[in-house]
Formats: sequence, structure tokens, C-alpha cells
Amino acid sequence: MRHASPRHQRGVVTLEYALMLMLGLLPLLLFTFSGVMIMAAQQTLATASAEGARASLRYATPGQRRTAACLAARRSMQWLLQFSRQNPDCSTGGSGPIVVAPAAPCAGLATAQCITVTVSYDYAASPFLPGTATLYGWVMRAPIRSTAVAQLDLGSN
Repeated sequence: MRHASPRHQRGVVTLEYALMLMLGLLPLLLFTFSGVMIMAAQQTLATASAEGARASLRYATPGQRRTAACLAARRSMQWLLQFSRQNPDCSTGGSGPIVVAPAAPCAGLATAQCITVTVSYDYAASPFLPGTATLYGWVMRAPIRSTAVAQLDLGSN
């Protein structure tokens, strides 16, 4: 039986490390990157819903409050809207990724009026990395969403 001399095995270790990098480490890094981006999207949505609810507290008519809430939420989540190529219409209180409900009695306090601002991002429709929507599909069955509620002071307009 003939043994291979070390001279004929040059570069084998380098090739093994290259394959290990491509098939092992690179997918792990891409998976981690997309997870961090999903967390950034969730934080952006939480901020956008809070900013929208805060904007609805300004004294104005109910329609103006809804429009102000939608515009504030849209400003806060602009990078997500641009990435997903969405432009919600705020003239009627929002649509699609931003929904501002009309003033309604607050849960648990029927004498007060509340506005609910809900923002969402559909990761399955616009994944940060191609192919990761299927990978994360078993965890995220619905769009990423955040909701904020503001109790309105209807004392004077």
C-alpha cells in the first residue's frame, strides 16, 4: 500500500477551513444578523406606536388627533416603511402598517376616551435577508406588531 507523502497534501487544511467557514460559520453569522435586525425592527415599532400615541394627546379635533398620531408613527418607522416599500395614507388615520383607531371608551374606565395606535411589519413579505422568512416562519407566524394606547384629555380644544 502506498502512503501519500506530505508534499502531495499541501493546502488540505486550508481547504477544510474554507469549507468549514462557508458551510458552518457564515450561515450562523447570517442567522445572527437577521435576528438582530428583527430585534431592531421590534424596537422601532415600539417607539413608533408610543410616538403616535403621544402625538394624539395634542388638543385638536378627533380627526386631527388620528392624523397627527399616524404621521408621528410614520416618521418613527420610516426606515422600515422604506425597506418594505410601503407608504401608508395618514389622512384617514392610517392603513396597512399603521392603524390609528378612532377615540373610544377606555378599557376599564368607560368615562374616559382612548386612542389606540397599532404599527406592524410583515417580515414574511419583506425579509431582511432572502430566505430567512422561511427560516423564521415557524417562530413568527404573524407580522411583528406593537400597540400603544393614549387616554385623551378632552377638557378643551
